[in-house]
Amino acid sequence: MARGAALLRFARVLTADEHRAEDLVQDVLAKVYASWRRISLLEHPDLYVRRMLVNAYTSWWRRAVNRELAVAEPAATSSVEDTASESAERDAIWRLVLQLSPRQRTIIVLRYYEDYDDATIAELMQCRPGTVRTQARRALAKLQHLYPAFESANGER
Repeated sequence: MARGAALLRFARVLTADEHRAEDLVQDVLAKVYASWRRISLLEHPDLYVRRMLVNAYTSWWRRAVNRELAVAEPAATSSVEDTASESAERDAIWRLVLQLSPRQRTIIVLRYYEDYDDATIAELMQCRPGTVRTQARRALAKLQHLYPAFESANGER
């Protein structure tokens, strides 16, 4: 699939784990390959594949053995100091996004990172647009509670 890099980027943001994202994309692309003749006939095959990614991710986190414990501080991944306040704020907000439920995080990722509208998100997540709006509103309220400066930076739709 020509959009493999975009799918991997989407999966990384969705899962917050590079290795899990690679595994997820690999599993989904294997399924896509097996059904490509049917999928390629769809009006929006890219959206269908993204829905497959969301479904695979949802199936993964629903399994009790895959629940992760939250830690106060993430492990340091680089020895290079990031002095830009913008990057520091983005990282702080991302750590807060990781505290959201998987469903709310998925909606936030699809809305703000992938820039999909509510109807498309609802289609991808197989729910109603009202559910997307409600979950997004709850997620943003939780983020605002956890990080008050987020309210001023949030360009809510």
